[in-house]
Amino acid sequence: MSKRGSDFLYHWISDHLSDDPITDHVLLVIEMAVDAKRAAEAQGIPGREIDEEISTIYEFIVQALR
Repeated sequence: MSKRGSDFLYHWISDHLSDDPITDHVLLVIEMAVDAKRAAEAQGIPGREIDEEISTIYEFIVQALR
């Protein structure tokens, strides 16, 4: 993943991670990954750039949840 992509994801996840209790961790990770990819595309970061590292997105979100 590019530096631009990873910086975007880091900030997006930090801004969108809720403080509310999480009932379904798996669903939350999937929804956040999809939303983050859409937001990145809206900011001009190509989806393929994010897709190349989709596992990294999931790992990023899981680490943020910890």
